[in-house]
Amino acid sequence: MISDNPSNNNVVNVSVQFNDIRVQFSGEPENVLLSTITFLTKNIPELRLAQKISLNYSISELIDQYSSIIKITPEGPKILPNLSEIHGKKFSDKEIVMLYLLGSKIAHELGEVSDKSSPISDIQSSTNLNPKSISSRLSELVKVGYVTKTTNKESQSESVGYSITTIGIKWLNDVISKKISPK
Repeated sequence: MISDNPSNNNVVNVSVQFNDIRVQFSGEPENVLLSTITFLTKNIPELRLAQKISLNYSISELIDQYSSIIKITPEGPKILPNLSEIHGKKFSDKEIVMLYLLGSKIAHELGEVSDKSSPISDIQSSTNLNPKSISSRLSELVKVGYVTKTTNKESQSESVGYSITTIGIKWLNDVISKKISPK
């Protein structure tokens, strides 16, 4: 239940009962969510085991992690790295393509764009990379499973779009974390 009282600033109240244990959490939505998940994973062993092998990223995790690099603009996702955080290190074409696709995923999850996949023309116009380089990088990324290729045949012309996969986000996290300084 979310309180609409302006003085409470969206306070969430959660009550959880498991066997003989009953707990209540109240506060800001993010804090209550984290407390609830922590309680459940500590008290239900199967959840803890499932969490160890589960790979999934929430939109809030992605925004927290990439807000210093990716910005969602009215024109679409843009890669605008905070240079002090990356210490002037440059991104490879492959990393730029993946960052753009992640930005598209975030924009889609936020409801800013209707399609989660991006055509090469959008990637090129936003990143200013050579279209042949984009095509080559996308081909490599599709082969290793970091990107999926979709074909839309709604109109007379066929459109091809690309979107980042969960394993692609994992790869990007590993690569980018080495470039970004700790906060």
